[in-house]
Amino acid sequence: MRAVDIIRKKRQGGELSREEMLFLIRGYCATTIPDYQMSAFLMAVTFRGMSQGEMASMTEEMMRSGEVLDLGFLAGVKVDKHSTGGVGDKTSLIVAPSVAAAGLIVPMIAGRGLAHTGGTLDKLESIPGFNVRLTSEKFKETLARANVALIGQTDRLAPADRKLYALRDVTGTVDCQPLIAASIMSKKLAEGIDALVLDVKTGSGAFMKGQQEAEELARAMVGIGQSCGKKLAALITDMNQPLGELVGNSLEVVECIEVLKGRGSRDVVALSEELSAHCFVLGGAVENLEQGRELFRKMIRSGQALAKFEQIVRLQDGNPAVIEDYSLLPRARHESPLLATETGYVQFMDTEKIGLAMSMLGAGRETVDSQIDHAVGMRVDKKIGDAVEDGEALCTVFYNDEARFQEALKRLRESYKLSPEPPQRPTLIKKVIG
Repeated sequence: MRAVDIIRKKRQGGELSREEMLFLIRGYCATTIPDYQMSAFLMAVTFRGMSQGEMASMTEEMMRSGEVLDLGFLAGVKVDKHSTGGVGDKTSLIVAPSVAAAGLIVPMIAGRGLAHTGGTLDKLESIPGFNVRLTSEKFKETLARANVALIGQTDRLAPADRKLYALRDVTGTVDCQPLIAASIMSKKLAEGIDALVLDVKTGSGAFMKGQQEAEELARAMVGIGQSCGKKLAALITDMNQPLGELVGNSLEVVECIEVLKGRGSRDVVALSEELSAHCFVLGGAVENLEQGRELFRKMIRSGQALAKFEQIVRLQDGNPAVIEDYSLLPRARHESPLLATETGYVQFMDTEKIGLAMSMLGAGRETVDSQIDHAVGMRVDKKIGDAVEDGEALCTVFYNDEARFQEALKRLRESYKLSPEPPQRPTLIKKVIG
């Protein structure tokens, strides 16, 4: 078997066998297949696509390139939730403790923000002392004690994915849907889960701008998971405006705690409830979604979800006092509003630009190694469909560096478009697949 023959086959639109996929992935990890040949293969996939069988084979081989967690020693169904990323996308910090509080096991291996999107790990690390770098042994121990742990990808988890992603990043193949699906699912399946709920974003602040391409990605991931014997559901959700009222790492932690206390933004509550309900159904805790929604509300009303969040923080070396004293979280030194220059209604928000403006402030990273400022961010004072008076605040920016603030402010001004007539407000949950 030769790599060049496999590349030619895919370039001509052929379907690779499981053995051919295994040869490619293992050879690349072992360095017997060089970067230039794997680059050619990735570009062939970008143009020709992959069948469901090919995606499943690639995912499984990437998953098995490193450690696959065995959580069989834990009695109970293992369920996780994953989002494709957006601005103000914070529901993991609500869903994970809520689902774990109800008795399911949530082994959540989360990611960091990159470009315009926020990352769960960055939010957690704004909590003083919080440790997301647990060893596999400590991860399992935390799961056994709390039913939940939230960590980053370890060096031993799906190493083929890390190597391939670095190559995709410099060969123009990052936005290829089959490769995205295989990348996400290889990491998630390596967690040792039984079920997975996917939050696939679509809109101006999502990687998948159009709903059709978001649905295609969702179907691909659901198909991969089901072919591996897992239960999956994918929600297509709106990212035409930031989720919730607060954007920025420590600010979003505050908003999540507020939801766990029974308050918080309506859209954050609604999406967290729906994602949790699907977790409960797939995990067998309830028979249908309405029972799942009620179970989520019960976890919030009773304080069990908040208590579980406090337990997570404590077990992962964070300071649980932040739950009652938000001043212990990083806070920006300055704040300034962005004022409207006309009267009307918010018609459009370029959410990707808003996310990039937050990165300019220091809330996100432009490269994997960038240092971030956990304190900076913004409050979204007006959203799509809201009435605005001339001179009224569209948003309020929290910042530490004046030069960064001026750069971000220019981008934010370009992000809002007003109209004389009220537009239709976006639908939060557009479709469910699986």
